[in-house]
Amino acid sequence: HIADVAHCVRPDPTIDDEAVERGTSVYLVDRTIPMLPERLCNELCSLRPHEEKLCFSAIFHIDEKGKVLQEWFGRTIIYSDRRFTYEEAQQIIESGEGEMKSEVLTLHRLAQVLRKERYRKGAISFSRREAKFHLDEKGHPTGVYFKVQKEANQLIEEFMLLANRRVAEFCAYRLSNGRRVARPMVFRVHDEPSEDKLSRFREVALRFGHYFKASKGRAVAKEMNKLLTTIAGSAESNAITTLAVRSMAKAVYTTDNIGHYGLAFPYYTHFTSPIRRYPDMMVHRLLTHYLDKGKSENKSRFEELCKHSSMREHLATEAERSSIKYKLAEFMQGKVGQEFEGSVSGITEWGMYVEIEPSKVEGMVMLREIKEDFFIYDEKSYCLIGKSTRKRFTLGDKVRIKVYKTNLEQKLIDYTLIWDPEWNKKSSRKGVARKK
Repeated sequence: HIADVAHCVRPDPTIDDEAVERGTSVYLVDRTIPMLPERLCNELCSLRPHEEKLCFSAIFHIDEKGKVLQEWFGRTIIYSDRRFTYEEAQQIIESGEGEMKSEVLTLHRLAQVLRKERYRKGAISFSRREAKFHLDEKGHPTGVYFKVQKEANQLIEEFMLLANRRVAEFCAYRLSNGRRVARPMVFRVHDEPSEDKLSRFREVALRFGHYFKASKGRAVAKEMNKLLTTIAGSAESNAITTLAVRSMAKAVYTTDNIGHYGLAFPYYTHFTSPIRRYPDMMVHRLLTHYLDKGKSENKSRFEELCKHSSMREHLATEAERSSIKYKLAEFMQGKVGQEFEGSVSGITEWGMYVEIEPSKVEGMVMLREIKEDFFIYDEKSYCLIGKSTRKRFTLGDKVRIKVYKTNLEQKLIDYTLIWDPEWNKKSSRKGVARKK
């Protein structure tokens, strides 16, 4: 059941014009910049328990194998008995006990069936950590933690994906004299990765002894999942996963459907968040129009809105990433001069990234700041090699660092390497052995 935002926000007036301009809500670390007025977000269109609310519902009859037997879309009035937090639902899933346990456990079981089937068909399983912050009353970060997706998150995700997919399929065509005729629809599409980007990714994976054979089609997704499973928990996991994401095409909104490669869906849209994404509002209006047997809408007008929404989404994503980087630099600002244990998380020709314990905050050790030796970047083996000591640094190596400085304006964190004298001794012994 999704709040019927389109009932409250009609086309063309001031609120809708502003929603079009914004395109999406923006979620910064210390604040949210909503697409729509707060009274709509937090009151009228908030599905609070024990209140009647206008909704757009996608209702499914599903068997034990996850097959949809019947479906119905339409405007409804709902009365919610209970609102669960993710933590409350997770507790029921893990313990098997709690309020409405039968319903929650049934949904969990079906979600896992849907998830397994999605991956069997070639969906790609990217699992990346998401930085979160503890903030004081003034919005300054006092702690950093990383959000972990558990089964309760997967439960919600799978049923949202189901609703989005089936709404897209329903709206994509109409029947005319027994034939399917395409009609304008807002799709969320994701193209296949380019062979050039995959070639670069393949080279990096090979440096760590991982073979990536596929170059196109669904074989890429299958091979990608296999590799991501193999490297899970390894020193190179974060670096390879980041490169894997960068090798993929960017998902966009369009009226020209090519399917969603990453999810392995031939039809996909965004229907489940009209309060924070304008494309979802467009989908609600199109779905209403088609349910009412309306004629096909103006495709070019919707395509213009799709392009604008994709652009605004990109800007919002960049703003959200910058917000996280800024807060990480702000968090480390008070730790300048402190020492931490860490591990090498990335290698470049100008330095190495180090992720410190226990906060997992990543910073850069610039090669020019290492006075004990001159280091050369070995691209082939993806490591740094000291010219005199022959000391090598590669992903996962344990090091000790000192927080050198932070730059809030540029959102940068710099560390300096604390040199271990043993590195010199080991090198000199190796040198003597070679002379003999």
